[in-house]
Amino acid sequence: MAEDQTTLAPASPRPEGVPPVLDEAHIGDIRGALGTIGMHDTGERHGWRSRAMALLAIMGPGLIVMVGDNDAGGVSTYAQAGQNYGTSLLWVLLLLIPVLIVNQEMVIRLGAVTGVGHARLIFERFGRFWGAFSVGDLFLLNFLTIVTEFIGVSLALGYFGVSSYVAVPIAAVALVAITSTGSFRSWERFMYVFVVANFLVIPLLILARPSVGDVVHNTFVPSIYGGASSTAVLLIIAIVGTTVAPWQLFFQQSNIIDKRITPRWINYERADTVIGAFVVVIGAGALVAVTAFAFGGTSDFGQFTDAGAVATELAQQLGSAAGTCFAIVLLNASLIGAAAVTLATSYAFGDVFGAKHSLNRGPLDAKLFYGSFTLMVLAAAGIVLIPGAPLGLITTSVQALAGVLLPSATVFLLLLCNDREVLGPWSNPPWLNAIASVIIGVLVELSLILMASTMFPGVNVTNLFLYLSLVLVAGLAGIALYGVRNRPGAAVEVPRVSKDRRSTWTMPPLALLERPVWSPGRKAGMLLLRGYLVVAVLLLIVKTVQLGH
Repeated sequence: MAEDQTTLAPASPRPEGVPPVLDEAHIGDIRGALGTIGMHDTGERHGWRSRAMALLAIMGPGLIVMVGDNDAGGVSTYAQAGQNYGTSLLWVLLLLIPVLIVNQEMVIRLGAVTGVGHARLIFERFGRFWGAFSVGDLFLLNFLTIVTEFIGVSLALGYFGVSSYVAVPIAAVALVAITSTGSFRSWERFMYVFVVANFLVIPLLILARPSVGDVVHNTFVPSIYGGASSTAVLLIIAIVGTTVAPWQLFFQQSNIIDKRITPRWINYERADTVIGAFVVVIGAGALVAVTAFAFGGTSDFGQFTDAGAVATELAQQLGSAAGTCFAIVLLNASLIGAAAVTLATSYAFGDVFGAKHSLNRGPLDAKLFYGSFTLMVLAAAGIVLIPGAPLGLITTSVQALAGVLLPSATVFLLLLCNDREVLGPWSNPPWLNAIASVIIGVLVELSLILMASTMFPGVNVTNLFLYLSLVLVAGLAGIALYGVRNRPGAAVEVPRVSKDRRSTWTMPPLALLERPVWSPGRKAGMLLLRGYLVVAVLLLIVKTVQLGH
């Protein structure tokens, strides 16, 4: 069979390489914060300068989604890890680099090739039941996450003596104003200001005078200060949930579409995402190290309450400059996190209800899009102003909830990336499916440990981890063996296509695609996953209440 032949559905009558977008505002020139690429620019980039200019124009979705994940919940969780466990949990961050890259690389292909948001794809390919399952979880989790961002705003400006009743409303109005310019480029430039401010963690780390040897050792040698316990597992899940959050999948896919990135530029967007992954993990590691070395050997070690208290304690241990720097880092993280998470939810609203949803449109031209954004911001800000709420515990619990729900989001992502009707020659290769399956298995294992340790406080967490790991390895081996034995023949596989054809292949209109049929086994597995998530969330609530008392 010739190399450029394909059995894929015929392309729709639209410009070559342009996905069948739902909003015409998603078609046109790429106008990024740092450059422009014309819609009909199909020329090859030769030489480092021309490639660097193209990368600068395309950069944004990957970097912003990653730095946005170092949000208020992230800063609080990393500070808690360092203050209560020293540098012993740094190895968790190292393991999350491939998880971030693998998850978000799949999202890149979905966005550039389909031109359809993550929520819309799930509804169209799997039906309303599973769409409501996935997107319903997203809306709940995102709203709670936005609440934690305003908690961060309150704590950060509270350090400078600003009342929450002043700080939170001003931040809410500023976020709405930044997002409502009607220009993607203007919005992205605002986000770059937050990205640059994220690097204030570097002088903060210098003030803490970390031991390089200790940092390197605990980055590469797994350990848990004080031994494994249900509380430590809860924090590890929170680290996973705040670093690899479900909202990232929905945000980056829609942001790629909104920026008008097509399959021709996928490799540049991959580079954007890899750069962002290292930036976010290095920043997270720096925050862990700051609190670990600032509080190690002092009465503040092991006494984390919330991020606002961390700023005050850093000022006492390292000087006022450290406290000020940490408070600014927390404020910056809260604002970029709120902007990204709220926008991810508004994108999903537009997908689900078929409404206009683009930053290239003004508020009067996309009322539901901007209206949902404004409503969520104001509601979340209002909740934070309720007096007496345990802010630190709420923040940690929301991050843990993200970790519990992440396996479900990753399963849907994996199913979409193996849907050849949707991605054609851009579908997942077997090796990527294997890595993603391992990631899902480990995430489920962590949440199972949390469930068991909550129900049975006396359980030996280390032994439980070993037993579950053996079960996981056996299960993955069985799945691999089943996949090899039941692999479809070459006659029904999508043939390889030429590089040029691949760079212009896009998904046909969704209306022309047949919905995939699930086997009874897959349906049973998904229902089991749903039931497990319900139980896991309930037990997480129980654990949170226990810690609150």
